Amino acid sequence: MIQILLPVLLIIVVYLFLNIHQKYHKSKINLPPGSFGWPLLGETLALLRAYWDGVPERFIQERVDKHGSPLVFKTSLLGEHMAVLCGPAGNKFLFGNENKLVAVWWPLPVSKLFGRSLITTRGDEAKWMRKMLLSYLGPDAFATHYASTMDVVTRRHIDLHWRGKKEVKVFQTVKLYAFELACRLFMSLEEPSHIEKLGSLFNIFMKGILELPINLPGTRFYSANKAAAAIRKELMIIIKERRVELKEGKTSSSQDLLSHLLTSSDENGRYLTEKDIANNILLLLFAGHDTSTVTITLLIKSLGEHPDVYEKVLKEQLEISKAKEVGELLKWDDIQRMRYSWNVVSEVMRLNPPTTGAFREALVDIEYAGYTIPKGWKIYWSAASTHKDESNFEDVTRFDPSRFEGAGPTPFTYVPFGGGPRMCLGKEFSRLEILAFLHNIVTNFKWDLLIPDEKIEYDPMATPVKGLPIRLHPHHV
Repeated sequence: MIQILLPVLLIIVVYLFLNIHQKYHKSKINLPPGSFGWPLLGETLALLRAYWDGVPERFIQERVDKHGSPLVFKTSLLGEHMAVLCGPAGNKFLFGNENKLVAVWWPLPVSKLFGRSLITTRGDEAKWMRKMLLSYLGPDAFATHYASTMDVVTRRHIDLHWRGKKEVKVFQTVKLYAFELACRLFMSLEEPSHIEKLGSLFNIFMKGILELPINLPGTRFYSANKAAAAIRKELMIIIKERRVELKEGKTSSSQDLLSHLLTSSDENGRYLTEKDIANNILLLLFAGHDTSTVTITLLIKSLGEHPDVYEKVLKEQLEISKAKEVGELLKWDDIQRMRYSWNVVSEVMRLNPPTTGAFREALVDIEYAGYTIPKGWKIYWSAASTHKDESNFEDVTRFDPSRFEGAGPTPFTYVPFGGGPRMCLGKEFSRLEILAFLHNIVTNFKWDLLIPDEKIEYDPMATPVKGLPIRLHPHHV
């Protein structure tokens, strides 16, 4: 009996010693002020409540006020000890120290659902993937034929889903447009039933991204996981078919993003695997499916609320139309002339950024603002909080596109696309997509909001709770 008890007692003593030593060591670290909240749950529910109430910035502002620390505070979110870095100073620090002091990190549901892709890889691997994608999605790529392609898809969408309608639910309708456009430009997928099938799976997939990773029937994560597997299965079929078409010379390497990824290698002759391609197209379809949908929807809401702004946008877009031949498609130069319109879009994204924030992981012990953020802790930065801070923007809730005239906002105060090496890869794609849609919608219609002051909730992105129903008034030429 003693021979059995001694090893057990020894293990207990060692465990207690290590635990006490760890606590003592941590007590010597000057952690940021704050609270870890409830066991296991931390302060996650408070964050989610702020999202559901449509004010994600509230979570940070309440804790800054409570703990008296405007630059950084500690909390516990999604089961992780976390430091929240606030404002432009925090943004600058994180963007400037990517792959040095910090690296990208996402909660388990995100890494599980997206797999090995640009959003989940780090260091050299992420740089390589970004380089492979950037040659198709970077600014230089869009200066050729993409503007006209987007214009074609936009015109067709408006003819099918807007023209002849008295009322439209904007969010659901724009979601169809954004997903169809992404499917066409990334994979040359045009079959309506195929796009509809993938779109319905994406709606399920989206709901599980910021859920607890409980993979049991009935949970959002379980449904999202099944939807992700079904989407990947469809993508792998498309990828294999395209590889055969390329081999047989039935299509070109420049046809779309899929052909580009299948035929492009780095300087060492390394190609993305078919699974990597599927994961990255899944990621890009997600980005094209939701972030642009949110911005276009809230743009239409804002123009309905501010008739004076609508009239200025309409004037700019009509000037572009008048300079073109009848039926002539938009070109890249036309997009560059939409300066006031882009200021309006920028103000929409300031008030409701399509991505509210993102996570990093501390690679080493970090000294910041007089405190230590231990190695392994997670770090959160918030675009929503930065954009709604009175010290960054005067009269912060007022809709005012003139904020973006001239030099625009102070650096690191306006970050809807993030910054540094991890800046959103689809920034130019998104700009082109939104402005092509804006051009076509304002030159065809004016509209009234059927639910004034409709509530916006975040689940996980900004969404009007009733889908933003509007009444259309066609322009009579």
